[in-house]
Amino acid sequence: MSETLFAFDKNNYQDCQQAYRGGDNQEYYLGDYSIEAGSIIDVRAEKKSVGPSSIIRLCSKTRLSFKRSWHHIRKDATDVIVLWFVKQGSLTISHSGEHGVAHAGDFAITKSMTPFAIECSTDEDEMHDVLHVLVPSHVFREFIPQDVTTGFTVPAGGQMFSLIEHMLTGVLENNGEIQPRTEQSLLNSALSLLADSITGYDNLIRERQSIAEQRLETVLRYIEIHLSDPKLSTSMVSEACGISPRYLSFLLKQQGTSFSEHIWDERLKIASRWLATSKPSDISIAEIAFRVGFKSPAHFSRMFKRVFGKGPREYRADALTNGENVHSDAALNPPSVNKAPVKAASVQPQSPERASSAADLNESKTEFFMGNSAATLQ
Repeated sequence: MSETLFAFDKNNYQDCQQAYRGGDNQEYYLGDYSIEAGSIIDVRAEKKSVGPSSIIRLCSKTRLSFKRSWHHIRKDATDVIVLWFVKQGSLTISHSGEHGVAHAGDFAITKSMTPFAIECSTDEDEMHDVLHVLVPSHVFREFIPQDVTTGFTVPAGGQMFSLIEHMLTGVLENNGEIQPRTEQSLLNSALSLLADSITGYDNLIRERQSIAEQRLETVLRYIEIHLSDPKLSTSMVSEACGISPRYLSFLLKQQGTSFSEHIWDERLKIASRWLATSKPSDISIAEIAFRVGFKSPAHFSRMFKRVFGKGPREYRADALTNGENVHSDAALNPPSVNKAPVKAASVQPQSPERASSAADLNESKTEFFMGNSAATLQ
């Protein structure tokens, strides 16, 4: 017979982070779990253990979210494959900069040893209902030996998926009539049928990545998400990604860049696209500077001119005059910070570290005043 793994309502939903792994704190794996506040909060999970695996049915009348990062993985190396059968609502899975959505009737896979985020949304009837199975990775590899892709999603229509879900639900709802050995046999049969059903999909098996490649992927995604934060630093990124600052520098050096080079390149790339696709009446240059992570618009102006050979105001005017848009080469492929265009009579381009000279850095630490700074822009 199944047991209640957790039950949350408006009186205890704020305790979900401490209680979602069950009374013995052994189910699932470490991560950040949250329940969206609302007028109706009713979240319940029923669990059935079958050998080392677990079958869980989760029902909720509000939005749920869960995130597992490298930081969590380092603290808790629980290695399981999770098989999701969405019955109502939807499941949005984000991983490695990619996003996939499993709707009602779809099937999806996540892995606990790969960073990911999940958002469980309700349907028009304000219900989210999902059956999921946690299988130790070494057990799952007996059925599919290859390394499967996190976020793999496929429509679970047809007789085969219906049979698999029916078998799993039957085991979950078993009231004692089926012996444990038979439950294990039914689960193994369901996994075997599942392997037959999904093995033919091209996107099931991921290209094998080294640990360094996985770490780099996580680093680049974190930087991209937090690029507009002027406080973005090596210590901030390394701590969030669960690596040392030295290893972070090593990963970027392997890509032929440094932390500062990468940050400036990405910020100026975004700024150039913004300038090329907006008018002064839409957004000011000073605001663009602020929103891509520069503390000082004067610093932004000098960095931009050093890379593009013209100030942001002139760049925008040329883009508007020439009809340049986001699809143009200049907007999509701006020069790198350390490969800035330079006039014949000017000095050689500086590296990002030198470009961010003491004067620039001091200026970048000044307060950002929109009204006083606009006049400093080129």
